Amino acid sequence: MLYDLRKTIDAKSARIRLEHLISRGAVIEMTERRPQRSLRQNAYLHLILAYFAAETGNTLEWVKQQYYKRTCNPDIFIARREDDLLGSVTYVRSSADLSTEEMSRSIERFRNWSAAAAGIYIPEPDRPDEVLEMQREVERYRNYL
Repeated sequence: MLYDLRKTIDAKSARIRLEHLISRGAVIEMTERRPQRSLRQNAYLHLILAYFAAETGNTLEWVKQQYYKRTCNPDIFIARREDDLLGSVTYVRSSADLSTEEMSRSIERFRNWSAAAAGIYIPEPDRPDEVLEMQREVERYRNYL
């Protein structure tokens, strides 16, 4: 069952349900649902990363890991966690874990960095003619990405 805890009735229902499960000694799993990024955002992200890769001669994976995640967005993607065997470990988050807001911010940073550092213009998603041109370029270099 999904409960929107911003709504009073859902918060009360969730509390009642939890109390009932506690009284039964049930084993439960609780997870928080965050807004996920849209499919359009995801498609646009992969397009701009592939376009940048085609323009620079890098692989898509290199662009995604080194430029997009580590260089432009380390505060979003580089995280630490404690491991029982290894102690404090640094890892790179997946873009699949991002909220819509984090995704928008990370894309904007990459677009700005691309222009400033590499001199590569990446159009905003609401520029259909320019986005189509990026798609054509990516298709031409698809075998090399």
